[in-house]
Amino acid sequence: MKLNFTGFSDPGLIRSNNQDAYYIDPEGRFFVVADGMGGHAGGEEASRIATGEIQAYLLANWESSKSSQELLEQALWGANEAILHDQQNHPERADMGTTVVAVIFRAPETPWCAHVGDSRLYRFRESHLEQVTEDHTWVARAIKIGDITSDEARSHPFRHVLSRCLGREDLHQVDVQPLDVKAGDRLLLCSDGLTEELVEQKIASCLQDTPWLDKAAISLVEAAKDHGGHDNITVVIVSLD
Repeated sequence: MKLNFTGFSDPGLIRSNNQDAYYIDPEGRFFVVADGMGGHAGGEEASRIATGEIQAYLLANWESSKSSQELLEQALWGANEAILHDQQNHPERADMGTTVVAVIFRAPETPWCAHVGDSRLYRFRESHLEQVTEDHTWVARAIKIGDITSDEARSHPFRHVLSRCLGREDLHQVDVQPLDVKAGDRLLLCSDGLTEELVEQKIASCLQDTPWLDKAAISLVEAAKDHGGHDNITVVIVSLD
C-alpha cells in the first residue's frame, strides 16, 4: 500500500507563538503531532522535546526485534522522561507538558497508534469520519459515564482539563492500539486547535471535497481560523492509496 502524506501548522488568530509541533518521517514510516502547554517557552519546549525524542527512538530502534506496540510505548515513555528531566534542569518550565498522538507503519505488521491527552487520530473512510483515539480529558470521561452530552461538552468550562499528558510523574498509562486501515482510507492526526473550532461534519467535508492532500490540510486550518482560530492548529493527513 502506498502512502501519501502532508502536514501543516498555524499559530491561529489569537496566540503569537505556536506551541504545537509535528514530525513526518520522510519515508512515511511514522507521524507525530504534539500540543504543548505551560506558558510561552514551556509549551513550545515540551512539544519539541516530545516529537524529537519519539523520532530519535523510533529511528534508532526501527530494525530491532521489538514489536510496533513496544516501540511506540517505549518512545512515549522516553519522551515523558525527557520532559521531566528538562523540568528538573529548568525550574521555570516545571509546569510544561504536552499531548501527543503518533502513528507507525512498520511492515509486515499492522499499523499502530499511540496517544496521550486530547490530540486526536481520525479515520476517514467512504465519506465517514471516525474518531479512533479517546480523549484523556475530564469531559470525555463525563460523556462516557453519561454526566454530560457531547453538545454540552463543546462549551463546558472543564473541556480543556486533561487527565493525562506527557511531562507528569504520575503518568501511568499511554494508550496504544492497532489500526484497522485499508486502501482508500485517510488518517488525520490533529491538535485540539482544529477540533475545538470545527464539528466533525465540517472536518469530513474538507477531507471529502479536497482530493489534494496539501490543499486539504490548508483547507482544514483555514476553516478553523474562520471559526475563531483561538488556539494553535496542526494537522497531518496520511492517505492510503
